[in-house]
Amino acid sequence: MESNPLIGLSGLGQSIWYDYIDRNLLRSGTLARMINEDGLKGVTSNPTIFEKAIEGSDIYDDALMVIARGNPSLSAREYFYTLAVQDIRAAADVLMPVYERSKRRDGMVSLEVSPDLAHDTDGSIAEARRLYALVDRPNVMIKIPATQAGIPAVEQLISEGINVNVTLLFSLDRYMDVARAYLRGLRKRMHSGGSLVGVASVASFFVSRVDSLIDQELQKRLEEAAPGARESVRALLGTIAISNAKLAYQKFLEIFAASEFVELQLAGAQTQRLLWASTGTKNPAYSDVMYIESLVVPETVNTIPPATYESFKRHGRASVSLGQGVAEAREHLEAVARLGINLPAALQKLEADGVAAFKHSFDSLLSTIEGKLRSMQTVT
Repeated sequence: MESNPLIGLSGLGQSIWYDYIDRNLLRSGTLARMINEDGLKGVTSNPTIFEKAIEGSDIYDDALMVIARGNPSLSAREYFYTLAVQDIRAAADVLMPVYERSKRRDGMVSLEVSPDLAHDTDGSIAEARRLYALVDRPNVMIKIPATQAGIPAVEQLISEGINVNVTLLFSLDRYMDVARAYLRGLRKRMHSGGSLVGVASVASFFVSRVDSLIDQELQKRLEEAAPGARESVRALLGTIAISNAKLAYQKFLEIFAASEFVELQLAGAQTQRLLWASTGTKNPAYSDVMYIESLVVPETVNTIPPATYESFKRHGRASVSLGQGVAEAREHLEAVARLGINLPAALQKLEADGVAAFKHSFDSLLSTIEGKLRSMQTVT
């Protein structure tokens, strides 16, 4: 086993990104150390991550005070994006050597559009343009949710050369929609005379949340099953998320081996890699590195939350795993359907729940900023 399994993943063709950001990570030199020691190649953020970073500590208080003195009339949303852009820009600078070494494929930092724009195509496009210009770094990715309204936004932004992280992906059908939008955006850009070189995108396919929901349904079926049928139901627990991911990867291989993409690739385009998201284990009965070890395959990214990152670094194993057992993965999904579990409906629910959760975090974050600002006014 590699002395550092994270380095081992890089050797197998998988890029590891860190699913967290705060100002301490940047100021302490920790991010730079992770790049040097662990082969870290990117950073992702979302409203929940920023909520935890700003609400859970006082490390942003001084910066808030400086902003307030300079422009006290800003809204809480404007305060947040001022802070977030500072952090994203700083992380992008630290990751710039990775970006250059990887020929503009890794070294990326992701910043999400406001969650309340998840069902607003034009609003998402406008905000993505604004954030991309504000950060003003070539290695920033703007996160767009993979909702119905998000798909045309992805196409338009890619056509403008804006890097996009398409997030909250759960189903194979929606993944296909996202990949096609990426290809249409590239084609539109090529036909308008724009360069495809360096235009980057990932499709963030969520994993552990699928097991959290489907396992609940399987437990119900387990309780209802006849004694002789229980073992086959029990065997499906903790398998559906990874099976779903395996089939998504097969779709990736098909899409980016097709002639439609080969033409774009010859013009400088890169593949839109699958990024495994929600890879922290939520069920304590499962291995704490289950969604890292089971999702290793070349030409993918795994964005790992802090606790899981440290666990994998301590005792994880790096070996290619995801390309195996494709027929078994299909059988798992078919078995779930035979049990009367409507997987497409469940995955649609996860998308809706994900949008709602990010909006809740964003609203809570803005309330926290407003509270901090009121406290500062009282002190001064």
